[in-house]
Amino acid sequence: MKKVLVFCVLAALVFSFAGCKKKEAKADNELNIGVLVWKFDDAYGSTVRQAMIRYAREIGAEKGLKINLDLQDAADSMANQTDQGTIMFASKPDFVIINLAEVASGMTLVNLALENKVPFLFYNKEPTPETIPSTIIDTKSIFVGTSPREAGDMQGEILAELYAKDKSIDKNGDGVFNYVMFMGEPNNPEAIARSRYSVETAEKNGLTLKQLGQTLVCNWDQAQAQDAMTATIAQYGTQIEVVFANNDQMALGALAALNSVGYNTGNPGDPSVVLIGVDAVDAALESIKAGGMTATVKQDGDAMGKANILIAINGAQGKPWLEGTPYQLSADGYSTRIPYAKITQ
Repeated sequence: MKKVLVFCVLAALVFSFAGCKKKEAKADNELNIGVLVWKFDDAYGSTVRQAMIRYAREIGAEKGLKINLDLQDAADSMANQTDQGTIMFASKPDFVIINLAEVASGMTLVNLALENKVPFLFYNKEPTPETIPSTIIDTKSIFVGTSPREAGDMQGEILAELYAKDKSIDKNGDGVFNYVMFMGEPNNPEAIARSRYSVETAEKNGLTLKQLGQTLVCNWDQAQAQDAMTATIAQYGTQIEVVFANNDQMALGALAALNSVGYNTGNPGDPSVVLIGVDAVDAALESIKAGGMTATVKQDGDAMGKANILIAINGAQGKPWLEGTPYQLSADGYSTRIPYAKITQ
């Protein structure tokens, strides 16, 4: 009888200790939020990531919450992101914020989320149109991003506005702008829309454009864009009048190639072409001031990071996505969109 009593007391102590340890691991006012990032060294993505870290601390303090962020770098590999997601979702966090490494592969992570009953959102890199029903709509999730065509529209508007002020940007005066296009990814909705509408909007504003060569797919990467621009300069030389880039990293790569042949140096008297990017990263803003890049379109990383945290808190607490936030559901019914802004010298 004594042995049974001792066993019961010990068992009670073990279960009591386990319960205390569980409470210590995660208090009632704590939220564990995972963040799967396509790659840490993307310049724009870094502004979003740093904003999430800051707002998790600041908004958490305002709401009386301790928000523990677990950020994982997929290094531009869907295989890495799948491995990271497998571990993350299995740990049963309160919420997961997803920045897809491959926009066509969102269902891989969604299945992990559903299996482990963990709420989630996608941001910045929107799943491909054919996967949106299964990844976002059917799962009643949400996408935090931008309007795919808005950045392209603004790039086209910037070119038209520049020409209205200075006809000399048409270098040979023939009324036709010879342009080079740098595209982020071939199947990315943002990249497709930016590439299309930068040209279409410029034409709707009265300009005539002619593409030089094929669209240069450089995967948002500065080094790839520099190599591609070097080859383009070798082929087309002084025919180039405008360069559109889907993001600032590729614009800065194109700029490095232009600088190597004495273009867009910012020095008085040196030749230049119109060079327009997207994102308004710090290096691009400095380049615009110095006379390198001509313009960019601001994609507000700070605002996106804040939206991610506010919406993740709601999702983790089982509240409607946008309750108590300044955001609105877009007409598509599955997203909230952060506005862009034009940035010129």
